[in-house]
Order: sequence, then structure tokens, then C-alpha cells
Amino acid sequence: MNFQELLKAKTCDCGKTHRCSVKSVLIGEGVLEKLPAVLGGYKSILLVADKNTYAVCGNTVAELLDSRIQRRLIYQDDGVLIPNEAAIARLKDALSPKTDLILGVGAGVIQDLCKYVSFAKGLPYAIVATAPSMDGYASVGAAMIIGNMKVTYSAHVPEVILGDVNVLKNAPIELIQSGYGDILGKYSCLNDWKLSALVNDEYFCEAVYDMTYDMLCKVKDLGPQLLNRDPQAVRLLMEALVGVGIAMAYVGNSRPASGSEHHFAHFFEVVGILNNEPYFPHGIDVACSAVLVQKLRDQILALEHLPESWNWNRDDWMGKIHGIYGAAADGVIALQDKLGWYEKDWLEIYRAKWPKIKAVLAEAPSAAELTGYLESVNLDIRSFEKQYGGEKLQNAVSYAKDLKDRYTVLWLYYTLFLCN
Repeated sequence: MNFQELLKAKTCDCGKTHRCSVKSVLIGEGVLEKLPAVLGGYKSILLVADKNTYAVCGNTVAELLDSRIQRRLIYQDDGVLIPNEAAIARLKDALSPKTDLILGVGAGVIQDLCKYVSFAKGLPYAIVATAPSMDGYASVGAAMIIGNMKVTYSAHVPEVILGDVNVLKNAPIELIQSGYGDILGKYSCLNDWKLSALVNDEYFCEAVYDMTYDMLCKVKDLGPQLLNRDPQAVRLLMEALVGVGIAMAYVGNSRPASGSEHHFAHFFEVVGILNNEPYFPHGIDVACSAVLVQKLRDQILALEHLPESWNWNRDDWMGKIHGIYGAAADGVIALQDKLGWYEKDWLEIYRAKWPKIKAVLAEAPSAAELTGYLESVNLDIRSFEKQYGGEKLQNAVSYAKDLKDRYTVLWLYYTLFLCN
């Protein structure tokens, strides 16, 4: 993939000039040796990792940079490191007045923590990837858990993204599955983007849509090779993940890469953290959620008549939100009150555009086709459904949409099936 070309500013027919400020992307076998050169003149670097990612290649990074590493922060947390207020405070405390670069060694959570804190402190950051597990490497968004809510903050992109295939191919298989699943979820989110542009007048860019879809097409059939840790397949997956991140940077938010399937995944993560319940790695949740969301689209497409009205009871809704989200409920309610979408006459819009709505929904692949892709990389939708159970899955269908300020098919399904 020609990242040098992708990183150039482009004036687009959509009316925007698309930019991504990443200075260098290096993905390939043995590229870790190039790290000292691509980090240029930075000489007071804070290296950030967790105990697992540091064991993977943190020592190698430290040896390569030698005296340029001023300090190290290695999170020693057992279990899952959560990008919350406590983790943020520890990173801020590790900075010194001399720090000129934050260098993350890791993947999703390490990346988000470095991105968030570096932006808050006005510092550049770079990332040495240890797993092809998610698509946020080149995006401006930092996905954090703040006030027990999943919040994506607009931040900035890294100066350098380095992914050595010799490191990436040896990541835990569930993280490779997760990266594949995150890409597979683009079938769902891209369909949601078109739907929202149609019914909610949201900005839409055909070029960015096509770019993201192209990344998906390059990866969707790689399941067996990824299971075998084939270097070429791992490289293509990592390139697609970074490429999708660049697409997000182009539009300034996560819309090209995140829709209803991500709302489900965020729901399972937030509720899991609140209730100390297990949840799958992000991309696995995304991929399995994409199958469930597709079943909702199929139900909508089979609908013969639109309902005459939809009836929403605020008191009942607030009771459910408090019961599901607990300490995070007030934030969820405040977000939806700000949007005002529960007061909107969605049915009038749907009636006026129903044939076009159905045409958009029909573009997404079937749930059976998506399940086949999951099975190609040894992901079992039945394990997903068993872990979360009927009630939690139904709550996700009804209330995952309330975590975000983004229109998706979940709003369409809610007004047509769950509120009349």
C-alpha cells in the first residue's frame, strides 16, 4: 500500500480537503530496526507499555533508542488495562518537563492512552504496534472510559506508526482475529453511513466510502492465512487497519469505520466493566455484532407495512437506562436529551424515503455470508451469543444506540419494532 500517497492532502468532490498528519508509516518485516531514524531528533522519550507488550518488544525498542529513552511507564495491571481516569493520571505523572515524545509500545489501549494524554499535553506521540488488532492507529479519535462511559475524544494522529510483521504475526491469535473482525465490521458501518446520509442528512463522502470498502475487500478472504500467521496476510491486515484509520482522519471522526456494530461492542464493554462481567476483545465483539445487526436489517427488509405511529415513554426509557447503565446512566440520558432524537418524527422521514431506505439496507451482505467469514478465522457466533445471553443481547438492540450521538440502523429498528 502506498502510504506516502495516502498521507498527501487531497481536495475532494465532497467539498472537503482530506488530510492525515501522520508523517511516516512503516509496515513490513524487519522495520523495527528503522525506528531510531524515523524518530528523528527526539531525545527525551517517555516509553509507555503494559507488562505484556513490553515483554513482546519493549526491551528491543529501549535498546534501539538507548539514551533517548528518558523514562518508562509499564502498566503492571492484571487482566485488562482500562483507559480510564486512573490510567490517564499515571501517564501524566510519568511525564517530565523534558519529555519531547510519548512512544507507545502496544495496540488499542496503549495507543488510546498515548493519543489522549499527548494531545492534552501538547506533545507528539508515536506508536510501535504489537498486534494487528484494531483500526485506530491512524485515527484522530481516542476511545476512553470516562465516568464509566465509553467516550471517543477528538485528539490527534501519531507522528509515526511502525508495524514490524515479525512482531505482529506472533500476537495472540485472538488479537489477530480481533483486527480481522474490526475490518469485517465495515460492511455494517458503511451501510449505516449511507443510511444516515439518506434519512438524517449526515455528511457523506463517496471517495472515503470507496477507500474503506477497498480495504475491506483486500482482507475479507484472508481468514485461513491469518490463522496460519502468514506474513503477507498479516501485513495486508495491518495495512488495512492503518488505511481505515487514515480514512477516519480524512473526515475528522470515526464514521467511516464505526456504526451500529461498534455501538454493540461498546455496550458490551461498558456494561462488562460496570458489572465486572467478561467481554470479548473489541474486534471480535464488532464482527459478531455485525452479524446480529444484519439480522435486524433483514427483519426491516421483510416488513410489509410501516407502523402508523411510534410511542416512546420517557419514564420507562429512563428506568431502563438507569437499570442497564447504573453509574453511567446520567451521562447517557444527558447525551440523548442534547440530541433530541426521541422527539423527532422519524416515521414521516421513513415514509417519504422508504424505497431508497430499503435499497440501501439491501446492499449489505447477508448474516449467513458474514457468519461464513467469521468461521474462516475460527470465530463462533454461538459462543458470542452464549456469553452475553438473551437479555443482554436484547438490551443491546434496544439501548446500545443511546451511548452515541450517531444515527444507525438501530434507530430505524427501534422506531419500527420496539416502540409501537
